[in-house]
Amino acid sequence: MSVSLYQASVPVFQRGLAALIGVLDKAEAHAAERKFDANNFLGLRLAPDQFPLTRQVQIACDHAKNASHRLAGLQAPVIEDKETTLGELRDRIRKTLDLLKTVDAAAIDGSEEREIVFPVGPNKIKMQGANYLLHFATPNFYFHMTTAYDILRAAGVAVGKLDYLGDVPGWTRV
Repeated sequence: MSVSLYQASVPVFQRGLAALIGVLDKAEAHAAERKFDANNFLGLRLAPDQFPLTRQVQIACDHAKNASHRLAGLQAPVIEDKETTLGELRDRIRKTLDLLKTVDAAAIDGSEEREIVFPVGPNKIKMQGANYLLHFATPNFYFHMTTAYDILRAAGVAVGKLDYLGDVPGWTRV
């Protein structure tokens, strides 16, 4: 069985982002139980030189959206970074999930050799599609997903590995 670039991208991003919504839900419930404003989580970071929770979620969404669109040969829509509440972060994730639904699998499949040019800071980088997905976009997506999860875990939110993994396709308890 071979795995296509579509299968290795869009469904993976969808599962991860759906799990992230669940993690944010748990953060909100944690704050409600302890009677504090859940939006206090937004500015938390693991280290002084790392981005806060809000930016981690925004970047995870951007990697999912940008990678799928670039692989399909499309210009990804820009989503402004203006979220100031957990609810707005969940809305951004949902908007990203909606955008992922619009990407045609056939447009991504076969893009293994497609030249992908994308900005990294003030520079532009060029990679072939498969390398871009497997060695840049997916690791960055997971880095920011993991950091968002870790920020909330370090803040005392009771999340575990199953919350991070979300609904794993084909998972059956035996």
